[in-house]
Amino acid sequence: MSDYRGRIAPSPTGLLHVGHARTFAQAAERAKRAHGQLIFRIEDLDAQRCRDEFAQMSMEDCRWLGFAWSEGPDVVGPFGPYIQSQRIKYYSEIWKQLHATGLIYPCDKSRKDVERALVAPHIEDEQEPIFPIELRPDKNHGNNATEPGNQNWRFRIPLGEEIKFHDELQSAQSFTAGKDFGDFLIWRKDGFPSYELAVVADDHAMKITEVVRGADLLLSTARQILLYRALNWTPPQWAHVPLVTDAQGQRLAKRTHGLSIQELREKGITAEAVLTAPLKILSN
Repeated sequence: MSDYRGRIAPSPTGLLHVGHARTFAQAAERAKRAHGQLIFRIEDLDAQRCRDEFAQMSMEDCRWLGFAWSEGPDVVGPFGPYIQSQRIKYYSEIWKQLHATGLIYPCDKSRKDVERALVAPHIEDEQEPIFPIELRPDKNHGNNATEPGNQNWRFRIPLGEEIKFHDELQSAQSFTAGKDFGDFLIWRKDGFPSYELAVVADDHAMKITEVVRGADLLLSTARQILLYRALNWTPPQWAHVPLVTDAQGQRLAKRTHGLSIQELREKGITAEAVLTAPLKILSN
């Protein structure tokens, strides 16, 4: 057994589809090839959309696809719990560590405020527009806080810095802070950490050595590298899998009908076909 530790981390907001299956297959294969361990983690911090039945189905689907993990919600391991909604106390401790660096601040600006303040078009990711620098408070704002409270908190990016990293599947990557992304959320006013904080905190705590996930999260990696640096943690290696797209070139989504693992299983499609067959065959 090597020191390699990979992970599969579905978010139970819907049924897993072919795109998930093929990304997870690469994660499982890379762990197997490295003679390492594979960890299964449920990322269920979106309380409005995540459902327990989807979490159970995701584990069932992954078992059916032939993936085997050594730690997870259904396998006792040393770094549990392996369900994010059960790890809020831990995330609060990481918030305190970030707060001590002086790199985060409370922000009362809504998404509409951000959009209204944009004076020029920017490339936006799927989650939010680039936070305008003119809305950033002074560096002492929020210094006296002892807990997140019921407000959003953002990470103060190093404006103009190029965040570079090597990706095992996508080669060299570079994103510029302030151009490709702005001050990003690390804690939400509903009492939950953001995706960026939770993923970094969990991958560090669970000793993940390589993160294998979809190429749509390359920009998130740049943000997460800044969190690793702020916390003085060593980041893992990165491997972003090319996205599975439909006939129109659009990436598959959980709302995609006919290509969920559950539907394909009901049609009698084999696990091997789910992982290797052309989408047009699976869609028939």
